[in-house]
Amino acid sequence: MNLGAVDEIPAGSAIDPRPVLIVTGLVQEARIAAGPGMAVICSSSDPRQLRALLATLDSSSFRGVISFGVAGGLDPALKSGDVVVATEVLAGDARWLAGLALNEELITRVGLGGRRVVRGGLAGVEQVIAARASKAALWSKTGAAAVDMESHIAAAYAAEAGLSFAALRVIADPASRALPPIAIGAIKPNGDIDLRKVLRNVARNPMSLRALVSTGIDFNRALRSLRGCRSFLLGGREGLIEADLKAAA
Repeated sequence: MNLGAVDEIPAGSAIDPRPVLIVTGLVQEARIAAGPGMAVICSSSDPRQLRALLATLDSSSFRGVISFGVAGGLDPALKSGDVVVATEVLAGDARWLAGLALNEELITRVGLGGRRVVRGGLAGVEQVIAARASKAALWSKTGAAAVDMESHIAAAYAAEAGLSFAALRVIADPASRALPPIAIGAIKPNGDIDLRKVLRNVARNPMSLRALVSTGIDFNRALRSLRGCRSFLLGGREGLIEADLKAAA
């Protein structure tokens, strides 16, 4: 499948009216992705919940699937805010290829505003990879640029349904930074951040505040970068799924 530069879609070509399914883990990601032509679901960073949500959906009602959100860095060269356009998704012995719809011109456009954009693999996991040593071990094993808890599930769903799949993830916590336990356990069932729980934990352990602030700065930088990538979810020949479909024709 050649997924390089994409030609203009001829005038009068049939346009698939079905939405693209956008798979996210956090409510902040879902809010960024939401818009016309998109059906957005949020897993609350819970793989079991994501599988349950997907099981309720009619896959024939979508024209493609995109995993969209933040990720943990595995490649030490990547910093918070850097963008990873997936070449493949790996989980255990399973491997799914992802659409490489963004050509070099579009990669450059995504990178405007100081964002670094790379193509690379995504590792899919069932639990948060928080420790630096764990990130290093996963990078050594898989060679993936980043890790998240949704892309492998979204990729498997798309493959089973015969749908085009793409993934765009922004580094939130780089490989050099460990996620503090407070941040890991502060996600509500709806995918939002439980600020009261965070504050209670900080009150119990004030020494954790510095690590939490650094994590928050990285996370906010990643969200700003993710907003800058939003237009590439959907948008004629420049959308991840539209370009993938056109290139595969």
